[in-house]
Amino acid sequence: MLPAVTATRYVTPLREGGSLPGLMEADDLGMYVVKFHGAGQGRKALIAEIIGTELARALGLPVADLVTVAVDPVLAANEPDEEVQDLLRASPGLNLGVDFLPGALDLDTAAFSIGAGPAGRVLWFDALIGNVDRSWRNPNMLFWHGAPYLIDHGAALTFHHNWPARSFLRPYDAGEHALLGCDPALDAADAALAPLVTAATLHAVAALVPDEWLTGEPGFDTPDDVRTAYVEALLARLDARDAWLADLRDTVASGGRTRERGERPDNRPRWLGGSA
Repeated sequence: MLPAVTATRYVTPLREGGSLPGLMEADDLGMYVVKFHGAGQGRKALIAEIIGTELARALGLPVADLVTVAVDPVLAANEPDEEVQDLLRASPGLNLGVDFLPGALDLDTAAFSIGAGPAGRVLWFDALIGNVDRSWRNPNMLFWHGAPYLIDHGAALTFHHNWPARSFLRPYDAGEHALLGCDPALDAADAALAPLVTAATLHAVAALVPDEWLTGEPGFDTPDDVRTAYVEALLARLDARDAWLADLRDTVASGGRTRERGERPDNRPRWLGGSA
């Protein structure tokens, strides 16, 4: 299970996120970026966040720690923003917290060089989980303590919005991936990471998803049935990688749909402070 904390104070909304995550303080005195099951993207965004983040961790990619955050709707009473009030009231019980990285900066790959090896591993990983949200417009990477950190995997695993997972075998569109300009070493990444994506690893990752976010999923009898479906989908994706790796190599060779020189992403989270 993920570590469990209880929210004690709502600090501020993070309006750069489409689902209005919030910075919250918890009873362990930690600060967390909390993503709510009552937000428009719902519990499946939280499931994808756990599976994506914890699989990345198992593959040695840098990610922040996750916790479950118990939210009492009574916290909404002290919030002046009606949108925040509604979100807190719609999200009682367990929500997902991402460890707040104080002083982190939004990583602009035009200003920060990432080596071919790390770039290849991130691109390979994103293709495996079908992460559609790491473009140069929105890299979803932070620079913290001298290293890049991957964040926001809630848009991955798109197949779970429409089971079964046959559509998950389609090629991955990396045409605007944030790391295309870093000459990603895909074959080295495949050799290093593919052996780590085992059934045991995937089952351990899926086991971290709380039962209540899986209960009642149409077409499945139990939460464990849903977990097994995630594992099988990712193993099938792994087995089909010869096809999507070929497409990725072509995209890397062509350079994809990269931004024009001097054009910068406009998604800097102001709450992070600092400059790139």
